Amino acid sequence: MGYRKIDQIVTAQDASDGAGVRLRRSLGSQALGNLDPFLMLDEFRSDEPSDYLAGFPDHPHRGFETVTYMLAGTMQHADHLGNEGRLTAGAVQWMTAGKGIVHSEMPQQESGLLWGFQLWINLSARLKMTAPRYQDIPAEEVPVWTSDTGVRVKVIAGTSKGVAGPVGGISTAPIYLDVSVPRGSRFEQEIPEGHNGFCYVFEGEGEFGMGPSESGTPLGVGRLATLGDGDRVAVGAASADVRFLLLAAKPIGEPVARYGPFVMNTRAEIMQAVEDFQNGAFAVES
Repeated sequence: MGYRKIDQIVTAQDASDGAGVRLRRSLGSQALGNLDPFLMLDEFRSDEPSDYLAGFPDHPHRGFETVTYMLAGTMQHADHLGNEGRLTAGAVQWMTAGKGIVHSEMPQQESGLLWGFQLWINLSARLKMTAPRYQDIPAEEVPVWTSDTGVRVKVIAGTSKGVAGPVGGISTAPIYLDVSVPRGSRFEQEIPEGHNGFCYVFEGEGEFGMGPSESGTPLGVGRLATLGDGDRVAVGAASADVRFLLLAAKPIGEPVARYGPFVMNTRAEIMQAVEDFQNGAFAVES
């Protein structure tokens, strides 16, 4: 058994995407371009309507998966195939773009807090041209376990303390947890050896990469820490409560060619994706 230590710490950078939505990008930034198979992590959080009302109008994707997890507010999803979905606080949408999808994600509020995350996960070459699919999970279907010391874990994907998340059929065998650790408590999670993993703090401060009797590295809001080798991670909350995302998945180990909303293995495949989109091929269901 080996406890994972911290390899790298990245501070989320201010950015904008869509039609001007203000957000903070940690993974997918200049400091950390990707962590196979993870490609990007954005946090959008604002109670200023001008920061989010323009939303994410129609845009294409090919070759990877997007995961939207809402903490506050409401977003409406729609795509060119006629699929629609409403994401409210606590809900998750795991979208496999596959061979191509054109969709929009638009705020369904004119005021108040809009807060959530979007994660991008790569697909292997054999799955990049698979048919698009969705796993839409309302908040009440995301299981939660709580320890005697007050640790609270929402299990979106993977397994934690015997509790399995509702997302299934993902080839990279991901773990996706929303973890709250109260001051004075400690949290441990098993992670398969060989999986790449990271933690992203969005409330409070904790100590990450602890050992059985070793202190960890302090990490506060807006900071991401990649995890080294091992089969588990431990996080403590010595001086304050902390809440963070824990992500881990099996690396794909293939070349990554990336251009905007397209992620393939070669430049030629990227050029084909652009051509297909421009020619309207994404709009054909087959």
